Amino acid sequence: MGQQVAKERFSEAEYGRFGERLKDSLLSLRELLGRPGFGAGPATIGAELELFLIDADGRPLRRNKEVRAAAGDDRVVLELGSFNLEVNLTPLPLAGRPFTALAAEARDLMLVVDKAARSQGGRVVPIGILPTLTVFDFTRDALSDETRYRALSRGMRRVRAEPFRVQIHGVERLELEVEDVILESANTSWQVHLRTPPADFARVYNAAQLAIGPVLAVSGNSPSFLGRDLWEETRIALFEASADDRDMERPWRVDGRVCFGSGWVENGAEELFELSVREYEPVMPVMDDEDPLAAVRAGGVPRLAELRLHQGTVWQWNRPVYDPAGGGHLRVELRALPAGPTCVDMAANAAFLLGLVAATAAGPEWTEGFPFADAYRNFYRAARNGLDATLAWPGRAEPAPAAELILELLPVAEEGLAAAGVDGPEASRLLSIIRERVLLRRTGAVWQREALAALGEEPGARAAMLARYRDLAFTDQPVHTWPGPLRF
Repeated sequence: MGQQVAKERFSEAEYGRFGERLKDSLLSLRELLGRPGFGAGPATIGAELELFLIDADGRPLRRNKEVRAAAGDDRVVLELGSFNLEVNLTPLPLAGRPFTALAAEARDLMLVVDKAARSQGGRVVPIGILPTLTVFDFTRDALSDETRYRALSRGMRRVRAEPFRVQIHGVERLELEVEDVILESANTSWQVHLRTPPADFARVYNAAQLAIGPVLAVSGNSPSFLGRDLWEETRIALFEASADDRDMERPWRVDGRVCFGSGWVENGAEELFELSVREYEPVMPVMDDEDPLAAVRAGGVPRLAELRLHQGTVWQWNRPVYDPAGGGHLRVELRALPAGPTCVDMAANAAFLLGLVAATAAGPEWTEGFPFADAYRNFYRAARNGLDATLAWPGRAEPAPAAELILELLPVAEEGLAAAGVDGPEASRLLSIIRERVLLRRTGAVWQREALAALGEEPGARAAMLARYRDLAFTDQPVHTWPGPLRF
């Protein structure tokens, strides 16, 4: 979605040509992935952090273009909502102390954006869902003033004529309908990228599908939306509903445009790219002037701009990425973690996730004996119930409480990080944050709920909670150490 889009209206002929180019891109990708040595190299990681802009009252501030301009940093980019920004962190080797570096750069960029936001009468906050949002924040004029987002909105309405229906049943119930994809802007995330050699892709991707359940259970930071107490990580349900392009004409398709998936990957990254082209209609048919087949058959590395653009409009929670930069490579993009509460919390979440992925991908084959349905249930149970979820795991006869399973998996993650060359003290320090979160049962979602309960029914309780949350988020003290309600 970061690619340039010059117009927002397209003809049916353009959609047809784009579909043909996607088929050529898949053939090119298949040939490229079969090229000896393509995508080889040491593991690297990168990350993207989405942020909310708020005004002095804690309400969303629709000035992201002005804030980006004031920031003057190419790493700061617009997101879908005019009250959202994203910061892109510098990729670096997984070996060494990558999580400390990511956390430091994320914090530096948050300070840059916060300073720029102050020039516009606002502040910035890293949180999964802004608790002060109301239904009046999701009109069409809340979209960022960018052609690509207007094109995305039109394209999604082309494939789904009906309103987008949101039904979330958590502690309370929420049901509403909207006419546009603008509800996507209610969600901000911490997206981690892991460079993966093509030969290892299926094992790494499947490991990510397994690992995300217990990691999400201890990372929840989005307990409410529109004043309703919902899931521990409400983003999962909300994003799936807000970009679901299925309608009455598509009852045959199991997965929406935002999904976890429906089976273990067997044939590598190309299997997932082919699925995206086969199952999901294009929404922005922007054509590149490259002939991808000619490029790859001439020994080059094709841009595959159409395929990358299309893939950027299909939001699997774990998503394959093709990048032509630096001779070309593949990445697994891990998209399910929320923004916040602090940079060190996000670094700990990434370390736990990548450690589990490394250990599980390097271990004995387990996908044949562990049903994909169990990983699927793990993901949604973790999103709904957090540390109170019951999760399955390979080698366990029965599902276990998430808190118990996470404590058992921390040494596994530490072994995975060590095998990947991560500095031992760094791994221990970050995984100890996860351990303390479990032992104290204090995630970002739990802290938000407790803070709101302490404030009671007083007017402006959510804004007051958010102001305190924002101040604590910039201390960079992990959320399990934050003052409890009695000291609020």
